[in-house]
Amino acid sequence: MLAALPACHLPRPDTSPGPDLSVVTGKAAYRHAHWGLHVEDRHTGEVLLSWNGARLFAPASNTKLFSVAAAFEALGPDFRFETPVYRTGPVRDGGVLDGHLVLRASGDFTLGGRDDGHGGIQVTDSDHIYARGNPHTRLTSADPLAGLRHLAARVRAAGIIRARDVIVDDRIFRPCASTGSGPRQVTPIAINDNLLDFVVRPTAPRQSARVDWRPQMSGIRVESRVTTVAHGTYDVQVSRPEPGLYVLTGSIPMGSSPRVEIHEVADPTAMARRAFLDCLRRAGVEIDADAAAPNATQRLPADGAGLQLVASLVSAPFAAAARLILKTSHNLHASALPLLIESRHGTGELQRGLQRERMLLHSLGVATDELSFGGGAGGARADMATPRATVQLLRDVASRPWFEAFRDALPVLGVDGTLARVGTDSAARGHVRAKTGTYYVYDAMHQRSLLTSKALAGYIHTRRGRELVFSVVVNNVPLAQGVTTDSIGEDLGRISSLLYDAY
Repeated sequence: MLAALPACHLPRPDTSPGPDLSVVTGKAAYRHAHWGLHVEDRHTGEVLLSWNGARLFAPASNTKLFSVAAAFEALGPDFRFETPVYRTGPVRDGGVLDGHLVLRASGDFTLGGRDDGHGGIQVTDSDHIYARGNPHTRLTSADPLAGLRHLAARVRAAGIIRARDVIVDDRIFRPCASTGSGPRQVTPIAINDNLLDFVVRPTAPRQSARVDWRPQMSGIRVESRVTTVAHGTYDVQVSRPEPGLYVLTGSIPMGSSPRVEIHEVADPTAMARRAFLDCLRRAGVEIDADAAAPNATQRLPADGAGLQLVASLVSAPFAAAARLILKTSHNLHASALPLLIESRHGTGELQRGLQRERMLLHSLGVATDELSFGGGAGGARADMATPRATVQLLRDVASRPWFEAFRDALPVLGVDGTLARVGTDSAARGHVRAKTGTYYVYDAMHQRSLLTSKALAGYIHTRRGRELVFSVVVNNVPLAQGVTTDSIGEDLGRISSLLYDAY
């Protein structure tokens, strides 16, 4: 293993014609940064390059490699979530339920709202959880309420035409904060990732822009105060001045592509209850209770006794959920993984879930003393990993039966996911499968952002047919004067391309 050097230049290897990575790392933008790199041959374990490989770095969303691998090991690629609907009493003649309908959360990430019609989950390169007007964001075509509509139809098919109330049983795990950007609440049940989506389209100059929104639910009103302008920049905000009312203000230029804005709902369980109640009524099942009434979990038996199964929704296999998490770097779903792993053992607490994740990673052969995690997504301050441990994980999972599903879930350089627009003109395009990572904070002193971490780790099928496993990470880069998260992402993609050419 090569010794670390005090400068920001990565060394040339002494034993192989390795690439001169200083063409990237020696840039002025990185003069105060910290670099880490570790590269091995996937099959032999030969260390080809290592610089600060045993030092801890903030890995950002490379953390998801560990949480997804642990979930694959705990659940398996073919695991499916099953979300049931129960009834609490008998069904009288005429289909009147003398009791309540109970929708029990199972931890299903999408609840049928992203199904692709072929047993998988729809994925876009730029997911809506990061929308905020991002011009690259495209919504999936699936109906976010499709799973609830299926359950409602099955309830009606079971002969129930009326019930007292709908109760959402959300006790599978304790809600907690997500880490990283996107929705802030990790909840046992989520409809459309706990978001309302608003699609803003320009019309004619000085006219109101068109705003469409989803999921369509009762009790929600949307007002567009967005003006179409002949010239200018896109600038739209979403506010909620009162419960149920969402107001969009700002401007969108003529000729702009549709832009997606989002707003996180305040009470995801209430959203799920209202949405299911709406779906039941459309299916021909009347509910006596008000959609705005509180979710009456106190009426549920602690042990589930007396509940009768009415309907169920079976999810796509976990391999499809993992693909969504890794391709799009989905913070909300990744944050839920430790909770879901632990919920199978009865507690559903984040701390215990992370402890169980450590045991699973240890069983895979990972040196867990080179890791520190405060969540499953990569946005916690405690998240740290060495490049060497990251490569070790990537090599160790290659022996597991779910390896192909894991590797296929990674973004492909220049092709899809968070690497869709990186390295598009590189010879390595299509030959690098790797997880990206980005985390930055606001530097109030200089009124700019500080990139605390940019990372890339995965597999390279090189020009000579060799398979490499690599991890490269840079920490602490001020973002200013043309230095952006995108430009640094391109630099990490360039490093993977140099490795592709060299070996």
